[in-house]
Amino acid sequence: MTHLLFRDIDIIDGTGAPRTRGDVVVRDGRITEIAPPGTIDSDARVVPVQPGSVLTPGFIDMHAHSDLYLLTHPDHFPKITQGVTTEVIGQDGLSYAPIDEAALAVVRRQIAGWNGNPADFDFSWRTVAQYLDRLDEGITPNAAYLVPQGTLRMLVVGNDQRVATAAEIDRMCALLAEGFEQGAVGMSSGLTYTPGMYADTSELAALCAVVASYGGFYAPHTRSYGAGALEAYAEMIGLAKATGCALHLTHATMNFGVNRGRAPEFLAMIAQARTDGCDITLDTYPYLPGSTTLSALLPSWAMSGGPDAALARLDDPAERARITEDVDVNGSDGCHGVTVEWETIQISGVGDDALSEVVGRTVAEIAAEHGVAPVEVFFDLLCRDQLATTILQHVGHEENVRAIMVDPGHMGGSDGLLVGARPHPRAWGTFPRYLSRYVRELGVLGLEDCVHHLTGRPAARLRLAERGLIRPGFAADLVVFDPATIHDTATFEHPQQQARGIQHVLVNGEFALENGTATGVRAGRALRLDTTKEETR
Repeated sequence: MTHLLFRDIDIIDGTGAPRTRGDVVVRDGRITEIAPPGTIDSDARVVPVQPGSVLTPGFIDMHAHSDLYLLTHPDHFPKITQGVTTEVIGQDGLSYAPIDEAALAVVRRQIAGWNGNPADFDFSWRTVAQYLDRLDEGITPNAAYLVPQGTLRMLVVGNDQRVATAAEIDRMCALLAEGFEQGAVGMSSGLTYTPGMYADTSELAALCAVVASYGGFYAPHTRSYGAGALEAYAEMIGLAKATGCALHLTHATMNFGVNRGRAPEFLAMIAQARTDGCDITLDTYPYLPGSTTLSALLPSWAMSGGPDAALARLDDPAERARITEDVDVNGSDGCHGVTVEWETIQISGVGDDALSEVVGRTVAEIAAEHGVAPVEVFFDLLCRDQLATTILQHVGHEENVRAIMVDPGHMGGSDGLLVGARPHPRAWGTFPRYLSRYVRELGVLGLEDCVHHLTGRPAARLRLAERGLIRPGFAADLVVFDPATIHDTATFEHPQQQARGIQHVLVNGEFALENGTATGVRAGRALRLDTTKEETR
């Protein structure tokens, strides 16, 4: 194992405390010694660092969509080059474990826009334990897993829009408990995605009670970030109060025109809930547009039964007319209760390369070129691309982003999709963007405070044992960067660009990035909840 010495460097330890100057020794994957500068006499290899650099814990991405990318691209260049050493996956209620053959076939198609759908890939695992074992075969960053509530519902209830029976809820709770016993750290939901969105509050409460019993946390994508955003957040807070479940509001936003400037109302709700005894944290990405699949804009009833049933409805003129009424007049629940503003919907990726000409263009632009209504372009792309199209939604507000960013429970999460020709730049730029735009340029956060948001604070939420801080005995997940030059270069036009200013990244004491170059060393592993101690190792 590597034996390293960082000599006479500024140390930002992840607690939010002011930086200190010192020497740090790494041996056998751990931080073994921290001392005043120049006082350690060691035979370790001295790591060269650029003047002005700081040493921090590795960044923790609280909302990642790398469930397959970690396996198909285990070097994980987009995240390692940002300084990310741990990701939380299994997000938005849909992922690949636990699973059976029938559910896997549906999930692979439904979230192809998130993760791709490689035809020749080995999906032989079925349990959470088997999936985590697959990760342990060789990944670059560490990964923690959330049991996806929508997948549980698909396994037990199916894809139809109906209330679950008591026996079905019991079965979902049993599967969730098995997931925790096998190492999951929490549960996610995607309550604007089918079939998870068909769960009522009482069904979610039964599952949250299981989460609470294991000391995990619930990470819901709520029922609305638009017209019903505050009501959706209130439902989640109610679950936390009723069940004692720790709540982590993932990609916490207040989007669309109806919510401009309303972040203080949301934050007041959170503050009151904390006063009432709720354990609530949240994450955000430092950008205005969101990103999802084009099919997510469909009303929930149109997706009932799964992808094939949805495509059949799109072939039926009467069903098309009904969908049109929802997306253009009533406000689709898939679009957060607002009517779709087609000029804000930009195509970011397609499953069928024959459709690549639409990537980077808005639905409104494509419609104008062809002289048709935007909803007809919507239908055409969904059918031709078999629901695999991904989009950017330009619906955010800077004042809301900044307000939520300074909440005392805030953490960083990229919510980045790594597939598609022009994905959201947050997949490549989230963490350096926090440190450049919102620390150095705007001063919204101080440097030590921001590092705490990206390291120590998420480690505490994940109950990570001996990670997230620079402490003797802690795992050596570390980043060396220059606060004066760190910068995200990923843009909406050219999103797949390596960040600047990050010199070294270590995962479990091994260089994943050395002098700005990926090493190909895969020292990451699955981080599992230890149910006997309620901590993650």
